Amino acid sequence: MKELIKKYSFKDGLPLEFEILDLNKTLNSKRSMMVVPHRPQFYHILWIEKGEGTHYIDFNPVSIEESMIIFVPSNSVNLFDKNGTYQGKSIIFTDSFFCKNQQDMQYLHSSLLFSDLYDIARLKINPVYSDLKVILNAMESELQRKKDDMQYGILHNLLHIFLLQSEREIRQQGFEELKPGIHLDYLLLFKDLLEQKFRQEHSVNKYASELNISDKQLHKATTTLLDKTPKQIIDERIILESKRLLVHSSMAIKEIAYELGYDEPSNFIKYFRKHSGITPSEFRANY
Repeated sequence: MKELIKKYSFKDGLPLEFEILDLNKTLNSKRSMMVVPHRPQFYHILWIEKGEGTHYIDFNPVSIEESMIIFVPSNSVNLFDKNGTYQGKSIIFTDSFFCKNQQDMQYLHSSLLFSDLYDIARLKINPVYSDLKVILNAMESELQRKKDDMQYGILHNLLHIFLLQSEREIRQQGFEELKPGIHLDYLLLFKDLLEQKFRQEHSVNKYASELNISDKQLHKATTTLLDKTPKQIIDERIILESKRLLVHSSMAIKEIAYELGYDEPSNFIKYFRKHSGITPSEFRANY
């Protein structure tokens, strides 16, 4: 099998899977890694103090603007603008760092900041008066201290407060989120399961069965909140992964078909064309 999209795990040897990096210095030192498509296995919070260009997250262009925070989900295909400028900070952390219990995991995976139910979350800030700047400074100060038994708890709590405050500010800027309730519960469970199994399982019935709900209940949840059927959501996830592999890897189309659960490459080609309007080869050539 040819090369997949490069994945980068969190750096080994650090006492905690949490860092705050200088964006400009990091881009200069690791440019060859960052200006090609890659999948970080950790979360990014890009605090842009100054800059210009276009940052790409799963084919979604995000303009780099002064005094902006961009929230990048873990495992998304990330591409830094090779001609752009990034001045500011990058807060990076893993599930292992943040999720010390089930409540933490539930919060992080359903947070509007990193959810694929919404567009890429971004937040305009006033760097002089923002409470987020105070929290960022506190995290940086704590990281400079000598490590002790209290450091993890302090950094974890500060990060959690940073995320909560970010949610508060993004709502104040007009962000509209999905209404809590049983439909949202079912939708989030479905999306989590889909992320685990979309390569092997394409049947709505199988997903509903594993969630212990009926096809009708799952259909009601997705159509009520997103105006999409469960099958449409499954198709969107498969097509997104197809596009990722077509553009950001050197895998042959038949290898991509096998990777996504198609025994016959011809069936995958028909499927891709049905949902994209062009063949996989044409899509790859266009990019």
